[in-house]
Amino acid sequence: MSFRWWALFSIIALIVSCESIPEFDDQPVHLKYPSWFPTPVIPEDNALSTLRIELGRRFFYSTEFSKDRATSCASCHLPSAAFTDGRKTSIGVHGKTGRRNAPSLANMAWMPYFMMEGGVPTLELQALAPIADTNEMSLEILELAERLNDNRYLREMSLAAYRREIDPYVVTRALASFQRTFVSADSHYDRYEFQGQMDQLSESQIRGRDLFFSRQTKCGGCHTDPFLSDFDFHNIGLYTVYSDSGKERVTYASTDAGKFKTPTLRNVALTGPYMHDGSMQTLEEVVAFYNRGGEDHPNKDFRVQPLGLSEEEQKDLVAFLHSLTDWNFVQNATFLPLE
Repeated sequence: MSFRWWALFSIIALIVSCESIPEFDDQPVHLKYPSWFPTPVIPEDNALSTLRIELGRRFFYSTEFSKDRATSCASCHLPSAAFTDGRKTSIGVHGKTGRRNAPSLANMAWMPYFMMEGGVPTLELQALAPIADTNEMSLEILELAERLNDNRYLREMSLAAYRREIDPYVVTRALASFQRTFVSADSHYDRYEFQGQMDQLSESQIRGRDLFFSRQTKCGGCHTDPFLSDFDFHNIGLYTVYSDSGKERVTYASTDAGKFKTPTLRNVALTGPYMHDGSMQTLEEVVAFYNRGGEDHPNKDFRVQPLGLSEEEQKDLVAFLHSLTDWNFVQNATFLPLE
């Protein structure tokens, strides 16, 4: 080959290798949240930035995360359902059925620990569990990193965001960065309770609110403001015998059998079915369960007792729970995949 042709091919190869890889501009991001939320703790080594969040968003929707390349994080956490999936228990790799109901990912920046038994201490570590779980993604994280590095665009974005190619450190931290932006704080209840907009709740919802935080129902004892969760662990008497032992899996203490982390009730009207195993389909069913006082279990929380609510009072409670929906949250375009 003549020098002229060799030079021409070299120039073409250089152009092809450089196309579609832009110069990345990373900027710090200050998380926006309302005044009635406390300041979130964000690790120094994973401060929020535009590229870290964007990389996390691409990871969240990537099916490279599963062994069969068919399942992504978003498969079980849909933005339109407040990052749940509408199933009793989620479906993962090769069509396998998971063990638990997919939880909402709203306001993860403020959660002190993760998983329903609280076995994961940080949001950065949380992603490791579903990636490795044989019923969810069933993939070695080092293999996942190799797959993702094959995408030159993602690799270059990782270098710009974290000064390193994609590895387990980058995978877990980018996902955490994206998930920390899932702030939900604009329901009708928020506007009524924290912003003084008295026209935001109906009369039925106000009655339901008053019942919810009353000494009679004690709902607000575990579902505390502003996250409508105390992030503690309780046995609510769902069963007399639990096939999933909950917190006992972490502590090995029989007194923790059947205890699960209090779920947030934000957007709860969109996150059914309910309970850790998805065993209840509707909010009406959940309210009726608490009205009966649950099943007998030695670890049942003392506050779960028959309530004696009338049908009208139960309807008011359900109406209040509907006021916790944040429509701007579930329609937020920044949570959606890039086209």
